[in-house]
Amino acid sequence: MFGQIKKVLILAPHPDDAEFGLGGTIAKLIADGKEIHIAVMSTCEKSTPDGFHKGVIIEEMFKSCQFLGIKPEHIHTFDFEVRDFPALRQDILETFVQLRLELKPDLVFVPSSSDIHQDHMTVHQEGMRAFKHTCLLGYEMPWNNFGFTSFVFVKLTQQHVDKKMAALNLYESQKQRSYNNINFVTSLAQLRGGQIQQEFAESFELIRFFDF
Repeated sequence: MFGQIKKVLILAPHPDDAEFGLGGTIAKLIADGKEIHIAVMSTCEKSTPDGFHKGVIIEEMFKSCQFLGIKPEHIHTFDFEVRDFPALRQDILETFVQLRLELKPDLVFVPSSSDIHQDHMTVHQEGMRAFKHTCLLGYEMPWNNFGFTSFVFVKLTQQHVDKKMAALNLYESQKQRSYNNINFVTSLAQLRGGQIQQEFAESFELIRFFDF
């Protein structure tokens, strides 16, 4: 399915969204020689947990992305205020249009249409507008989703799942999250794998896909 895809862009509202949503797929695509870009729309300084310095989350994101194999020059960071994306949607749309013109990606990953977080919803909606003539897949965040249409599956190996979890473990400031643990990550990968009679997988919402 991704055979003719050369350049991939992941739209992540916040640091660690890309790793949670498709960390295993990122590892697989990089191993297959694809050029991966990630656009992280907020530094999330307002959400810094007690006991950590401001800026720690974005520092962890750079470590995590580089661990997965994303080149530093392919990590694009922006400073939209966390939880305020709906009020900033026009600026976010214009940022996405600029990314489209600069990068010309073959495939774009966005949060799914069923993601109820206000920032994720905005990135999904404006991402569809900016990249309506690009292949689009929606990634799942089960704690935010009211239902999920998993029509696209990417088969993963244990190695891919382990790399995803290792990348997430680099977010020391986020380890208090209930879903940031190996049991959750592995169980979801096993569930999606079981749906296609494989050991592990990640699944995606099919938004738009073109044959090249």
